[in-house]
Amino acid sequence: MYHAIVFLPLLGFLIAGLGGRAIGAKASEYVTSGFLVISALLSWVAFVQVGLGGAEPFTVPVLRFIQSGSLDVAWALRIDTLTVVMLIVVNTVSALVHIYSIGYMHHDPHRPRFFAYLSLFTFAMLMLVTSDNLIQMFFGWEGVGLASYLLIGFWYKKPSANAAAMKAFVVNRVGDFGFLIGIFSLFALVGSANFDTIFVSIEAIAQNGDAEAFSFLGWSLTNSSAITMICLFLFMGAMGKSAQVPLHTWLPDAMEGPTPVSALIHAATMVTAGVFLAARMSPVFEFSQTALIFVMLIGAITAFFAATVGLVQNDIKRVIAYSTCSQLGYMFVAIGSGFYAAAIFHLFTHAFFKALLFLGSGSVIHAVSDEQDMRKMGGLKNLIPRTYWMMIIGTIALTGVGIPATMIGTAGFFSKDAIVEGAFAAHSPLAGFAFTMLVIAAVFTSFYSWRLIFMTFHGTPRATADVMHHVHESPPVMLVPLYILAVGALFAGVVFYDSFVGYSYDAFWQGAIFMAEDNHILHDFHEVPFWVKASPFAAMIIGFLTAYEFYIRSPERPARLAAQHRGLYQFLLNKWYFDELYDFLFVRPAMRLGRFLWKTGDGKVIDGMGPDGISARVVDVTNRVVKLQTGYLYHYAFAMLIGVAALVTWMMLGGSN
Repeated sequence: MYHAIVFLPLLGFLIAGLGGRAIGAKASEYVTSGFLVISALLSWVAFVQVGLGGAEPFTVPVLRFIQSGSLDVAWALRIDTLTVVMLIVVNTVSALVHIYSIGYMHHDPHRPRFFAYLSLFTFAMLMLVTSDNLIQMFFGWEGVGLASYLLIGFWYKKPSANAAAMKAFVVNRVGDFGFLIGIFSLFALVGSANFDTIFVSIEAIAQNGDAEAFSFLGWSLTNSSAITMICLFLFMGAMGKSAQVPLHTWLPDAMEGPTPVSALIHAATMVTAGVFLAARMSPVFEFSQTALIFVMLIGAITAFFAATVGLVQNDIKRVIAYSTCSQLGYMFVAIGSGFYAAAIFHLFTHAFFKALLFLGSGSVIHAVSDEQDMRKMGGLKNLIPRTYWMMIIGTIALTGVGIPATMIGTAGFFSKDAIVEGAFAAHSPLAGFAFTMLVIAAVFTSFYSWRLIFMTFHGTPRATADVMHHVHESPPVMLVPLYILAVGALFAGVVFYDSFVGYSYDAFWQGAIFMAEDNHILHDFHEVPFWVKASPFAAMIIGFLTAYEFYIRSPERPARLAAQHRGLYQFLLNKWYFDELYDFLFVRPAMRLGRFLWKTGDGKVIDGMGPDGISARVVDVTNRVVKLQTGYLYHYAFAMLIGVAALVTWMMLGGSN
């Protein structure tokens, strides 16, 4: 069963990728989508057996991978609760995205290639989440990066899509460099890349923290400092893949890809790989409080930063993209709190409502002739009512609508509130800062989420008459995936709360996530004051009322406010000028260096003194020799006379000797 779950998407990729032209677009769509549906159904079976049924964790061997000296790595599938949670997230969302894409990409002439890329992406992600060692995880990690590059740049004739794909690829390489150093350092410390060996050894190594571990760049590191360094480098990889400040800049630009790609990459799969990595390596992170503090700091800053930028974005997909970036910040705050289960719980629920929002925005874009600017929408509520209500469900799940201190609420209410409460209860010097940032981010999240709803569906239509005339509801093949995701967005929180972070925690996780004995957050977050539990609810209400005032009662107020605070508005609209800063610090100097090495180093020095210089001297000599060949008889006679005179002179001088 587990082989089928992982390798059916690969089989779909091979069939559609290699035989797409032979079997046609329709067959490619049905084959890849059918295989993903089977994988998704089998993933739910695995989840019931392992997560809910209490089956012991186990390993499924695939084949021998690498044997070199002390490095012995096998390709095997690690099946535990964390794995099966990720399996249902990845395969369920991917299967629904495949089905949705049948309708959304209906007019695209390159559908076999698109569906092949989707299946390749899914296989790479499955290879990542089922990995039994860091080497296998890295191969899946890079496979996801490659597939995302292909999907973001799918419309390769569009310059902005090519630029976005390249940006995502390059920025992720920065994070992956850190990830590689973390893997190498962990192997140097433990002597193995296999998770079981690492997890068994790391506690004993941490207890002997003052012993010398190894030397890094000339610095002698103790075991404790080595563990901290390893965690920071592993988190650097997570920052790139999960778009944390300052490696977040690729995420909004990735919206240049088709909308189903946005849903697949930004909802449940690629961007959550960093959170999964941190949760999988929780036995290592638990022994470095410094690393956890840093993770909490970056997560809190990212949650706040992305929420502020989302306030003023006008592209419907970019609003949701910055929302994803912000929600990932929430997850990393949970990781930094040592509350790994809450991070995975939010990852799980977030997959449903964020995929719902992305695919719902695709349905809106499909209805309004591919327009993405919300300023050119409005008045769509009664024209596409099914899409409207699906977007409403996604919004109430994202903003965390629910009744505090009860079991009544949407998916986001349970998972996001657990993170906020955990941040307050965390035994960390940054707990108060993180809690404050998350609550403020919750206000902004509610504001920009309802702003999207009001600008898109309510008010006076701002599109042209021709566009409004052609507005139509999406076909069932696009709406059915929205209905399924809506069920998860509404009920995934209440159904699985007890298993993920409640009283069934131990029976559910079975050690798949590690928490040290002195980490009492699982108990403490239940005991926070009521005002802490109510703060996300109050934030949600404040954001909703402000958005209602701005975009329903006084729609002229946002423009007036933006004009009054022009500097702040431009600062947020330009995303805190991160792109401009990176362009100044890295891109332009790199281009200047490249131009210098090209023009001066390569052109003048290497070519000038090498092949080009030698060939130029040969040409000069031959040009001078050629000038001797004039074609005039008297020139040749004169040369012969000089030669004879020189010969006679030489003979006379030679004879006198």
